[in-house]
Formats: sequence, C-alpha cells, structure tokens
Amino acid sequence: MIVALIAACEIGFWVLLAAGLATRYLLKMPRTGLALLLCEPLLEVVLLVATALDLKSGAEPNWTHGLAALYIGYTIGHGHRTVKWLDGHAAHRLGGAPKPIGPPRYGMARARHEGKVWLGTLTGAVVATVLLQLAIWYVDDPSRVTSLEGWRWVAWRTAGIHGLIALSYAIWPRRAPAGEPEERPAKERAHR
Repeated sequence: MIVALIAACEIGFWVLLAAGLATRYLLKMPRTGLALLLCEPLLEVVLLVATALDLKSGAEPNWTHGLAALYIGYTIGHGHRTVKWLDGHAAHRLGGAPKPIGPPRYGMARARHEGKVWLGTLTGAVVATVLLQLAIWYVDDPSRVTSLEGWRWVAWRTAGIHGLIALSYAIWPRRAPAGEPEERPAKERAHR
C-alpha cells in the first residue's frame, strides 16, 4: 500500500505542477495556478499520515516505510527548487518572460551552486532521519525497527556521496574555455 501511495504522490506532484503552471500561464489565472502549486505539500502530508496509520494498525515496519521517509525528505529538500526552476521555464515558454538564468558553468560560482543543491540533499537527509526516528519511537519495539534504522544510513550515505561530488567542484573547479569569462554577466546568461 505504501509503495502505491508513494507512486501516487509522485504522479500527483507532476499532475499538480502541470495543472498549476498551465493554469498560471495558459489560462492566465496566476492566483489559481499558485493555489494549485501550493497544494503540492499536501501530498507529503497525506503520505506521512498514511504511513503513520499503517504503522499504528500493526503493520510490520519495512522498506516501504523507510522509502516513504526518504521520499518526503527529498521533496522537502528539493521540491521548492524543482518547482521554481520549472516555473521559470514555463513563464519563459508560455508566458513570454525572459529566459531563466541557468546555473553558472565554471569556477567557484559553479561550486557555490553545487553546494546549494547539496544543502537540499542534506535537508532531505535530516527530514528523513527525523521521520524515521519518530517512527522508531512510535513502534517502540527494537526487534521490529531494524529496517527503519537501515534507512537512516541510506539517507546519510546519499547525502555524503552528493556532498563529495559537490565538494569536487570546489577542489577542482572547471575552467572556462580560453576567451570566455569564468562567469558571464546575468543579462548575458539570460539570453542564452
């Protein structure tokens, strides 16, 4: 049941996102579109409540509960950035706004960008860890929660690997090709 609900929440995320952006830019109803976009966090609340109810009804804690915690953590850590990025592109393609500024491609500016993205992964790991710990306390049976404990390590291993990748941009910054500046002015980046 939990896996199906995770899939439904993911599908719901994209359906609400498409509906919100279409309403905002194609139907020219920005407030209604924003309201649809603001409904997306409700999907995570539904998943959280369903997971808690599943555990309360006596379900054996397993990998599906851990995956639900990671999914909620990921959407909290990266959901806003994803929606903002897609909103910028929809505004450009459907609403006539200027092309969104892409991330820096070279040097320490790129390293700072990658560090910010990693902070989303770190936030996701913290949220997943908190949710998993709450589930462990909720179940209150050490013999039944080993799978939940394992998911904490999955969250932190993922954050650690992503952190190393982000750090590599600072240690070995990519250099701009000859004749191209390390970081283009914002106006120039917007028109590419």
